[in-house]
Amino acid sequence: MNKPITLLFALLTISNISAQMTVSGTLDSTVSLKAGAGDAPAFSYGIEEYANIRFQTKLQDKGTIYGAVNLIAAAGDYAATAAMMAGFASQTAPGISPTAYVAGENYIAGIELERLYFKLKGEYTDMDAGLFRLPFGYGQVWGPSDFLNPKNPLKPDARLRGILGASLSWYPNDDLKLLAFSAAGRDPFLEDGDGMFAGISMDQHWRKVSMQALYSFQTPMTGSEFGIHRAGLSIKADVEVGLVMDALYTYNHEAETREDGLSFSAGADYSFFGGKLIVLAEYLYNGKTSSTAAGYGGGFSNNHYLYTGFTWIIDDFTNLNAALISGLDDISFTPVISLSHDLFQGAVLAITAQVPMDRDLFSGNGKRGELGPLPPDELQPLKDLIGRRGSYFNFSAALKLKF
Repeated sequence: MNKPITLLFALLTISNISAQMTVSGTLDSTVSLKAGAGDAPAFSYGIEEYANIRFQTKLQDKGTIYGAVNLIAAAGDYAATAAMMAGFASQTAPGISPTAYVAGENYIAGIELERLYFKLKGEYTDMDAGLFRLPFGYGQVWGPSDFLNPKNPLKPDARLRGILGASLSWYPNDDLKLLAFSAAGRDPFLEDGDGMFAGISMDQHWRKVSMQALYSFQTPMTGSEFGIHRAGLSIKADVEVGLVMDALYTYNHEAETREDGLSFSAGADYSFFGGKLIVLAEYLYNGKTSSTAAGYGGGFSNNHYLYTGFTWIIDDFTNLNAALISGLDDISFTPVISLSHDLFQGAVLAITAQVPMDRDLFSGNGKRGELGPLPPDELQPLKDLIGRRGSYFNFSAALKLKF
């Protein structure tokens, strides 16, 4: 039996023996349909079975050990996308195994360690170390400050990866948090400390306003004498309207960074009809060498974007979400519509549809956009980076079970 799978079953067995270990998770069964553009098939389907199994156990009264494992089986579009991204990874990082999947008779399957870390709690301090999520900023859609785990509104259900590192938090009072962190670089095979991250942040909370300040330094890579500096500020306010501002400036001497090192987002949300309707809008300025830019940790190539959307709570069991993600530079759009319905406790049916659009779709004038059915040829590396092939229509239906 495969060693990682043997380890997983060992952990599950231990959980049945140890009263202090708890196991929970989700099981998602997803099917998709796609109308392809460009070199993608005219019509394609995908099937994915995904389980996220989480476990934790107490370290007496001193802390907790956390872990999470992903189990994945896929066919069709999901398998093709995984293979495309693996091929791109093998070209850009030759030292890394091209794929973690094993091919079966009619599917590929993989196992991935998602989280594995411990948390020690003191009276005024916390320490986290291992493979864990370290988020920054208050941005709801774009998240410029969240440079270690960037968001992408085109993939709202994406599982955000963790980092291998450590953080130490100090709470001088109930409203103030000071944090210091460090993390390994993006290339895991470097042995000399090149590309490592270190930084500090401060969170201050008032009755209606919260603020976070952030600074991070990334050590120089081989052949360079300069590192990368990042400084950010994020603010949210809960007044009549929910307001948020999130900005991160990246100074990269090798990239000759100027104003293009800035990633800035600002947005607002408001609820109507007693909270039944929630409206959200958030703008992004994406500098060419900033934290949200393709090739520098993010996945976007233009400068100006706008997210507008709403959530309609139909009843206690059903929500309707509609959003329009707009690229303002090249006039391209991706509408996203999703419907979720609670079938019974712990079971949700989620249906999502996306329709990429640009000027070329309607006029055939060749003015293709980043968010359109078939992005321009110069964005081919971006398509590979985010695992996206051309498409006119994407549809998925998922049954999500919690246990």
